Amino acid sequence: MNIHSTRRAFAVRCASLLSGLGITAAVSTPRAFARSSSPGQVRKLNSEGKPGSEKEVIMPVVMYNDVLYVSGQGAHDTRDAKEWTIESHTKVVMDKIQKLVEVGGGTMDSVLQVNVYLVKIEDWDGMHKVFATYFPHGGPARTTVAVAALPGNSLVEINCIAAVARK
Repeated sequence: MNIHSTRRAFAVRCASLLSGLGITAAVSTPRAFARSSSPGQVRKLNSEGKPGSEKEVIMPVVMYNDVLYVSGQGAHDTRDAKEWTIESHTKVVMDKIQKLVEVGGGTMDSVLQVNVYLVKIEDWDGMHKVFATYFPHGGPARTTVAVAALPGNSLVEINCIAAVARK
């Protein structure tokens, strides 16, 4: 057996495991049952914490067991580009992240990991200055990368993973 078929077999086993765990499946339930429903159930919620519609391609909040996944949030600025600043965009995005984490039953202190996408890596300092204000008790693990462009004229997009205590 060569190394390539071993890697391929490993990838197939991993994909089967993830599928078996229900990571690729989705069952929508009301937010009231989000933490009281059976373990292993995937819950997809809209921005108000209600079950997402089957027609929605991207859900802002997905919950699995005690883990909350918040999809990428951007500023979607409609003002003149001369008025865009990384600070204002980061504040808009972090406010959205905070709201969605809270909709899922978490707090900013329960955020475990964050991915930050910047249109210009030179905006790192300005983004970081605003970002830090949302984590006064210490921040999560974070990755920050520069990308060619983001939808909606956003200078920054952020997604995160948070822990949610089961009640």
